[in-house]
Amino acid sequence: MYDVIVIGGGPSGLMAAITAGESGARVLLLDKGDKLGRKLAISGGGRCNVTNRLPTDELIKHIPGNGRFLHSAFSIFNNEDIIIFFKKLGIELKEEDHGRMFPVTDKAQSVVDALLRKLSSLHVEIKTNCPVETIVYGENEMKSILLKSGKKYDTKAVVIAVGGKSVPHTGSTGDGYAWAQKAGHTITELFPTEVPVTSNEPFIKEKTLQGLSLRGVALSVLNQKGKAVVSHKMDMIFTHFGISGPAVLRCSQFIVKELKKSPQQKVLVNLDVFPEKKEEALFQELMQLIKSEPKKNVKNVLKNLLPERYLLFLLEYNQIDPMAQTATLSNDKLRDFVESCKRFRFTVNGTLSLEKAFITGGGISTKEIEPKTMASKKMPGLYFCGEILDIHGYTGGFNITAAFVTGRLAGQSAAQYSKMLK
Repeated sequence: MYDVIVIGGGPSGLMAAITAGESGARVLLLDKGDKLGRKLAISGGGRCNVTNRLPTDELIKHIPGNGRFLHSAFSIFNNEDIIIFFKKLGIELKEEDHGRMFPVTDKAQSVVDALLRKLSSLHVEIKTNCPVETIVYGENEMKSILLKSGKKYDTKAVVIAVGGKSVPHTGSTGDGYAWAQKAGHTITELFPTEVPVTSNEPFIKEKTLQGLSLRGVALSVLNQKGKAVVSHKMDMIFTHFGISGPAVLRCSQFIVKELKKSPQQKVLVNLDVFPEKKEEALFQELMQLIKSEPKKNVKNVLKNLLPERYLLFLLEYNQIDPMAQTATLSNDKLRDFVESCKRFRFTVNGTLSLEKAFITGGGISTKEIEPKTMASKKMPGLYFCGEILDIHGYTGGFNITAAFVTGRLAGQSAAQYSKMLK
């Protein structure tokens, strides 16, 4: 008989198992893969973006999927506590742009190894290559975990930390939803977030801009009335199927939501390559430039303005001959060009699949979870943490912060619950 069984060896599961172990519980950690922390090991481009140091209110803004649910959790254990937790494990962190925290080693594996050492020191029992068949519930109590091998483990408390359905090669294949439903939980509709976006615009299909990166642009998602729902100022890239890069990933969940409302299955996005400049000021600036070089061709005068391929693309889009002398360029044509720099609108029609997404949107309804303990409101002794919950944030350390925080609370609460039953 175990006090707590944690299913899933990702960020939230590792944190839950450690915390339950620290609380003196007899803990078993089960994972269906052959090694723990696979998602952690590839996070942050293999460097592991452990958390984000932004203030709590900002953190919550960067978790647009039910981030407010985490208010209570952050009052108990927050991003600063995560930094202290890792320091105690011998992992020094350093702060990079936008509050992102990385290990000084720049190696995700050092984070995974530190967590595994901690589990070992707490005598947490670990069983890998152990896929779970189901959870056996009693009348308002936890009974046991049944493995696919037929083996059964009795327990008083279970923490489900098996992730969502994105990045399936790390083991997140959506197994936990059925176990949650069996206990009476609602699973909100799953959808991809932090995912590249598809478009069948001719310039995408013809691969005109494929591979072109644009830095510090503003990408906005427009609703049916043409109003911006969200804007993100970051980098982006054109691909053979559409658009990708940080600005696109952040906009993707809003695109998914707008597509649901669109009868044509299309959503307009707006690309502004000069977000820091007002349209009129940009027009005046280019007027001066052109007047000072009347004999040069348009392409040469504007060449430092934008990456060459995008410059030529916008000139062609506005029917401006790049080889024509600037003296022949009319004010109206220049205005059109400036407008397309600020307001180049095109349609997108979907995203890559949930399996290709970084993060799963949707999951176990947060209305059915106690916000201070991560306990199920449906089944005593059942706890959830991490991406299986209907909580999703932007990339940049926000999802992993939610995973560590919910894992901390779930592990602590599960251990306390099983102690109470002794």
